[in-house]
Amino acid sequence: MKNRDLQATWAYHNGTKHSYESIRTNRHYLDWENQPIPFKIYSELEPIPLPQHLSSSGMTALEAISALETSASDQAIPSIQTLAQILFLSAGITKRRSYPGGEILFRAAACTGALYHIDLYLACGDLPDLAAGVYHFGPHDFALRQLRAGDYREVLVWASGREPAIANAPVIIVCASTYWRNAWKYQSRAYRHCYWDTGTILANLLAGAAAHHMPARVILGFVDGPVSQLLGLDTMREGALTLLALGNAPLQANEVSPTVEPVSFETAPLSKTEVDYPAIRAMHEASSLEDGAEVLDWRSQALENPSTLTGSPTPTSRERVIPLQPPGDGTPQDSLEAVIQRRGSTRQFSRESISFRQLSTMLDRATRGVPSDFVRPEEVPLNDLYLIVHAVEDVAPGAYVFHRDSRALELLKEGDFRRQAGYLGLGQEIPADCSVDVFFLTDLNRVLQRWGNRGYRAAQLEASLMGGKLYLAAYAQGLGASGLTFFDDDVTEFFSPHAAGKSVMFLLALGKSAKRRL
Repeated sequence: MKNRDLQATWAYHNGTKHSYESIRTNRHYLDWENQPIPFKIYSELEPIPLPQHLSSSGMTALEAISALETSASDQAIPSIQTLAQILFLSAGITKRRSYPGGEILFRAAACTGALYHIDLYLACGDLPDLAAGVYHFGPHDFALRQLRAGDYREVLVWASGREPAIANAPVIIVCASTYWRNAWKYQSRAYRHCYWDTGTILANLLAGAAAHHMPARVILGFVDGPVSQLLGLDTMREGALTLLALGNAPLQANEVSPTVEPVSFETAPLSKTEVDYPAIRAMHEASSLEDGAEVLDWRSQALENPSTLTGSPTPTSRERVIPLQPPGDGTPQDSLEAVIQRRGSTRQFSRESISFRQLSTMLDRATRGVPSDFVRPEEVPLNDLYLIVHAVEDVAPGAYVFHRDSRALELLKEGDFRRQAGYLGLGQEIPADCSVDVFFLTDLNRVLQRWGNRGYRAAQLEASLMGGKLYLAAYAQGLGASGLTFFDDDVTEFFSPHAAGKSVMFLLALGKSAKRRL
């Protein structure tokens, strides 16, 4: 089984690490005349416009972010209006900014380099005002395009090993990447970004589903081939990444999986030429599941072996532990819709302090768990959160680790580490100027032993899901956030000996945005 050949992950992970030397010697440059378009556009398929008038759900952003699985005991079938709302909050265009050479269309969720290489597809049964079929969501014109007519959900039910959430879902959303749209800038490291950028989308999507009282669950255990075939993906250039079960309306027991004939549709060229990075495809293939037995093994690892993969040792000194502050009476009440529409990625921080209550709120809301098939909310997560605190009221500057079980920070070493944080974040000003840097580190050895190469997908995705929740929790409180890349081994070394042997998955800077100069 390819998934158990762990050398493939180590070859990819080590081969795509950033170091001071690798950055200095990399001759790659951005060919702006060959920049790919940020959309997958089906040239010949008719658009099915989605409702444009989107209203507020009435749920606050902080409540939606922290919601766990919505009860699936009652039937929950999204209307076309609800589906449009959730798609907009996940991957819709929220801002437009003109510049001398054109226009940038910013999306609801953060994406590395604002390159937006993740597409959403959906397979559904008959819904109110939408016929059963397989569809692609086009953010550029806020419309669906039908790739297949008829109910093909059973294909995904089979591919997921009859995962109950998928079997009961009236809508199944698939996230997929067109690699070149990100690799144009980030080369082979773009496969990491597949899960970074899917995670931020899914953080929004889960919050949007919660706000509309729709059950939702992230599924990573599925046979890859049938999913790609169903969507008509070019597996040399594209990959299906995650499934998400939305709603609750069980399929009839006598449903038969339909025949999936090959489909191919003309799409607009992404750029003049494309560069192939075989390491991306090799990592995707190595972490693919090939049959139902592998999917069942994946699920059994989650159900029968509660996660003890990571988790920080119990602090030895109470003097070094700071419990999170509970929310106060002034907790922001901004709606999820308002927060997502104003969310961005902060390009300059002010170096001002944030309150410990604000930091506590962000950490608490982002780490309550994610409904998924790989880690249950009550389990220890795959990633530990390590922090470099620069400017937080009542918290000494220094390096910390977050203890999820006790909801507390433990001081690892005290000091002003702005210079070091700037270096660790690829020598950028953002991680040096923010109030707090949050690094997500995992014990990759144990993750791979448990789940094989596909565990790499899980570790990356879980980190970015929590990162996406931190994004929203920051903007809900009037703060800013920015996802960043990093010098891999230097981060581990900085937090060692506590973080010895762990690998960095994600980095997010949090703080107060600097006011723009006129």
